[in-house]
Amino acid sequence: MKIAAGLGSLDQYIPYVKAGADELFCGYVPEEWALSHGTMTPLNRREVLYCNVQLGSQSELEILKNMMDYYGVPVTITLNSLYYLPSQYTFLEELILKCRDLGFTSFILADPALLLYLHQKKISGCRFHLSGETGEVNHLMVEEMRSFGISRVIFHRKNTIPDMQECIEQEKSLHPDDPLEYEAFVLNEMCHFTGGFCNSLHCDELAHICRVPYILGGCRENKTLEEPETSPEPEGYLTGQSGCGLCALWQLDLAGITHAKLVSRGNYREDTIQDISKLRLALKILEQSDSREAYVRDMKKQVFDGPCSKRCYYPVTEYNGI
Repeated sequence: MKIAAGLGSLDQYIPYVKAGADELFCGYVPEEWALSHGTMTPLNRREVLYCNVQLGSQSELEILKNMMDYYGVPVTITLNSLYYLPSQYTFLEELILKCRDLGFTSFILADPALLLYLHQKKISGCRFHLSGETGEVNHLMVEEMRSFGISRVIFHRKNTIPDMQECIEQEKSLHPDDPLEYEAFVLNEMCHFTGGFCNSLHCDELAHICRVPYILGGCRENKTLEEPETSPEPEGYLTGQSGCGLCALWQLDLAGITHAKLVSRGNYREDTIQDISKLRLALKILEQSDSREAYVRDMKKQVFDGPCSKRCYYPVTEYNGI
């Protein structure tokens, strides 16, 4: 299993590579898009200018490509807005072709209509990853997207491990000689929304709706929900503080997941370096373990060395049978 981590700026590339990332993904919003569309028509769902979340100029891409050539770790460009207007497709096609000519050949896309458009245009020399923002849930959806030329499926946050395993097995049975890659969320940003059904904007002007305090629970007539007790946020770094799937790596590996997604665009660089290092250590322990129990025991001892966040992406009840 390989590590796919988010990149927010040029100066993060080298430390993330040295920490153990196998590949990185980043947004790119050129000035002409920002001036003409602002934040109300997102290009990659990270319309942020005041902190390190994405690249904003072709010169940055050129520098990044030089680093890719030296270190050999690829970078995927995210164009994963839920949808685009048909009038914007020509701009997006030209943007993808410019990135491809600079040496960036992998793109994360969430808009099925854009995928179809690019497929009909016979864009060559590019690999397209189906974004977790698409909300794919079964092998029929994946089979349809395969016909549009995708090479990887990024499962969304709410897919269970049995769902992912069934989808992967169905695809392998239908296309044994043409396997896809499969990516699943493993660390950070365990949003309570499924990306494909989230209408929040991730921009400077508005608070992200996923960061607004909330209470989950059932509603009963004439009864007010009591606010649950919450533990204080830990001081300093904690692995998987906002979402963790490390205990489930054994099952994700058995299910056929090829890439572990580490959400980190916009996070502090030092925290992400530790995240990548911890995930790399967990994968090393996974390779050396002969049972799930042994893996979880050794991983918790070496990776956490103390309390965990208890914010599990994949509750153990999801994969007891795997």
